[in-house]
Amino acid sequence: MRAGEIGELTAFVAIAEEGGFRRAAVRLNLTPSTLSHSLRSLEQRLGVRLINRTTRTVSLTAAGHALLRQVAPAFASIETAIETLNAFRDHPAGTVRISVPRAVAVRVLAPKFRAFSDLYPDVVLEIEAENGFVDIIRQGYDAGIRLGESLERDMIAVRVTSDLRTAVVASPDYFDRFPPPETPRDLHRHRCIGYRQTTQGGLYRWEFDQDGRAFNVAVDGPLILGDPDLMISAALDGVGVAYCIEQHIQEHLDSGRLLRVLEAWCLPYPGFFLYYPGRRQMPAALRVLVDFLRVSSG
Repeated sequence: MRAGEIGELTAFVAIAEEGGFRRAAVRLNLTPSTLSHSLRSLEQRLGVRLINRTTRTVSLTAAGHALLRQVAPAFASIETAIETLNAFRDHPAGTVRISVPRAVAVRVLAPKFRAFSDLYPDVVLEIEAENGFVDIIRQGYDAGIRLGESLERDMIAVRVTSDLRTAVVASPDYFDRFPPPETPRDLHRHRCIGYRQTTQGGLYRWEFDQDGRAFNVAVDGPLILGDPDLMISAALDGVGVAYCIEQHIQEHLDSGRLLRVLEAWCLPYPGFFLYYPGRRQMPAALRVLVDFLRVSSG
């Protein structure tokens, strides 16, 4: 088989598995137009249409499904064979693409960039910092980081932070103007800073616990944001009450720039986990990242 034919099949498999030209282009580090040209060449050479495409979607034809069933396992075997060569290298090599919330990228990963790159100079980390839920398989990531309570069951998960705790806070100036709430039900009388995840749509309902019974409260106020750090900034400026991760605002609590309320209703919960699919052999580059970030529970 000629190199060009292998390239055409590689393009077809990527488009089929990623469900689109754009994501396939990111996966292969090519342009969507290059992939489109490769797919047309493959279809012309085989004499059948493999993928139906519109301006918004792509879908496999019956011939496309049949071809994918035959060639996808072969390409997976080739990837596995190449990955085994990492065992013969002095250092693991390769690119690891991960999707993480912005706050995790800043507070958990960024302080470790230098140490990781010094230990593994041949591993390239490609990090997409975005708030909201991401389908890491569909979008071509090797792994993601997410709160433990929201992990999918078929994923392998490794803890990368200790347990977390939420905190309801506002500035001293705000509480000079508005009496602090005594229970979560009092929040309806306050100017609360709302949080909307980009992929979820609805406003986040603040979660609390009372005597082992979990409940949530819908809040409203003058500001809705999609980034936790912006919520902290707004609270520091006296805009209103914010619902934050305690560890992310500890310095402001220690300095007195933020005051905490409703602490008895905010219990610890599992922190962030790095997760990845376990269907294939684990690449060496991902393995060293997992071991590097792994922390004990607690």
